[in-house]
Amino acid sequence: TMARASDAQGGATKLVSLKAVSAGYPLRGSLQVASATEGPGQPTRDVPAPGETWVDPSLLESLGLKVGDMLLLGDAELRVSRVITLEPDRGGGFASFSPRVMLNQADVARTALVQPASRVSYRFAVAGDERAVQRFSEWTDAALKKGELRGGRLESFESGRPEMRQTLDRAEKFLNLVALLAALLSAVAVALAARGFAASHLDDCAMLRVLGQSQRTIAGAYAFEFFIVGLVASGLGIAIGFGVHYAFVLLLAGLVETALPAPTLWPVAFGLGMGLVLLFTFGLPPVLQLARVPPLRVIRRDVGGLKPASIAVLGVGAAGFVAMLLAASSDLKLGAIAVGGFAGAVLVFAALSWVAVKVLRRSVNESTAPRWLVLATRQISARPVYAVVQVSALAVGLLALVLLVLLRTDLVSSWRRATPPDAPNRFVINVMPDQSEAFQKSLRDGGVGKFDWYPMIRGRLVAVNDKPVSPDDYTDDRAKRLVDREFNLSTAAEAPPHNGITAGAWKPNASGEVSVEDGLAATLGLKLGDTMRFDIGGIQTDARITSLRKVDWGSLHANFFVMYTVAELPDLPVTYMGAFRAPETKGFDNALVRAYPNVTNVDMSATIGQVQRVLDQVIRAVEFLFGFTLAAGLVVLFAAVTATREERAREFAVMRAVGARASLLRQVQRAELVGVGLLAGFLASIAASAIGWGLARYVFDFTWTASLWVPIAGALAGAVLALAAGWWGLREVLNRPVVDTLRRAAE
Repeated sequence: TMARASDAQGGATKLVSLKAVSAGYPLRGSLQVASATEGPGQPTRDVPAPGETWVDPSLLESLGLKVGDMLLLGDAELRVSRVITLEPDRGGGFASFSPRVMLNQADVARTALVQPASRVSYRFAVAGDERAVQRFSEWTDAALKKGELRGGRLESFESGRPEMRQTLDRAEKFLNLVALLAALLSAVAVALAARGFAASHLDDCAMLRVLGQSQRTIAGAYAFEFFIVGLVASGLGIAIGFGVHYAFVLLLAGLVETALPAPTLWPVAFGLGMGLVLLFTFGLPPVLQLARVPPLRVIRRDVGGLKPASIAVLGVGAAGFVAMLLAASSDLKLGAIAVGGFAGAVLVFAALSWVAVKVLRRSVNESTAPRWLVLATRQISARPVYAVVQVSALAVGLLALVLLVLLRTDLVSSWRRATPPDAPNRFVINVMPDQSEAFQKSLRDGGVGKFDWYPMIRGRLVAVNDKPVSPDDYTDDRAKRLVDREFNLSTAAEAPPHNGITAGAWKPNASGEVSVEDGLAATLGLKLGDTMRFDIGGIQTDARITSLRKVDWGSLHANFFVMYTVAELPDLPVTYMGAFRAPETKGFDNALVRAYPNVTNVDMSATIGQVQRVLDQVIRAVEFLFGFTLAAGLVVLFAAVTATREERAREFAVMRAVGARASLLRQVQRAELVGVGLLAGFLASIAASAIGWGLARYVFDFTWTASLWVPIAGALAGAVLALAAGWWGLREVLNRPVVDTLRRAAE
């Protein structure tokens, strides 16, 4: 509607976006207001009192008013009492670009603005118990689909704020991936630890068999022991998680304005279930083999060793674990790509490491190679199964680490690119054609060197391929709304640099052709070659679709659903809009408003600041949990490197007994660790690049930018981490007295 200054104040008018609110507004977030145009904004829980109004500062500049002056709205004369600096629920559509005027709902009748044929929209906001809100949302969605609430739409925080939607969606998916990878790493760590535990208790169980204990008794004892360990470990993890979640909340302070609901038992049950499934799937099979150790092992150490679990046991356990992983990921596509990628990677790791072990022995010339290299090669090739297990386990741990590092880097980069330092913070609309050149000159003279500038044409889609269209032709609620409203169309000889062509080709200056946003095309069932007919101010024009574009609606640029591939459309009603970053020069905005009073200049600084604050908080939260998964990966690396500690100790003891020096054995161990780390890191990096590409394209929807140097960097990182884990976990092997080691082996 039009707002007007009093005749005593000059009588200037301005098109505004009027909003009536009642006590309790807003339900979420807080409105920020100031007592003067240049004053700092302060949060408030109040609303305009009857007889008063709060306005955007740009409106006061346009009308030549100040706080305390009277503003005419229809038949009512209201006093401007405050200036709005931040409105938490303001949408990002073009209708919201007009200066805001907020008044008390009790004053609406006084204005007499709501009349037959008036364009009025109503918003009904709900908040409260999550389940109650969910039930209301489901009921509303069903009513919308049935056509019982025609013209309405259901908005959440994400759908109502396009600049936030993709950020929060990607953050949620990344956190789900972190949880999934943590579970995968836990599975590897449990399997390695359990196998080491079982190997160290083979002799004990053989002695128990000699003393008459049955297999059932031994199996039951170890199963019960593992069950107790699982309960204690899961309980400890749940307690730590409960404490850590408060740190997580602190990182998001300000993003969530309301108190969190009380914790439920579901996370406790899920954590306990995941812990027990991990333990019984990957920990119990090798331990239960202890019950089958023959008594003969007491005098013959070469019998009764551990064997791989049966296919049936592994199949049942893996099925349960995969189900838990998919539940943890909360996203079927994310879970399928990650779990499937890791499963395939493990098979590839095992196959390639087996081949590498076989090739290694033949590639070293024992007559000319250094002695430490010959011994290291013999050790690896003499235990091919151990080598394959060690390389595969180490590669899985490194795969998780590399994948998270790559995804985290690209994810944070994509968020930073969304709000670069030079991002536009002003949007102007309603620039008349005869003002276009002068306005652009004013921007350049004011120090604005770069800006978006596009014609804006209002048009309604009336036909596709010469067939008239109406909302009743579509079943999708969004499609109905799109057909039932006017589009903001535009023209450009060249494709916008921030839009990517996904299909077809943009043909510059080709008349009668349009480029369509790919999401709109999917919603309305449009394809290349289709003809769209628009009614533009009573003039109907046809255009053929020659390209589809990918538009980032969260970017701070001017975006359009449909663009004609020509510089201009003559003889059609048009206005211009622009997006630019305002210079720091004081009075720049006021000068524009005075020079072009009909133009709406929207200051997006507060919104951009809010987006950047949310991004910073989300990034901190992501990196916080990222650190936990990195720690889990390092635990797996340590477990993989130290899995063969006792075997190494016996072999080194024999070598030292026959005269090998400690320095030589230290070189042998380093060579073995470096070789295993290089191979595992190289394989893990290649697998991480492949899985990361799939996740980036099909889940996170951003461009994958992994470098060709990633495999080399991964191999070097694998070697360094393997050496570090070996130094920490295996240093005791070289320092242990030979007599003690041989005595342990003989006992």
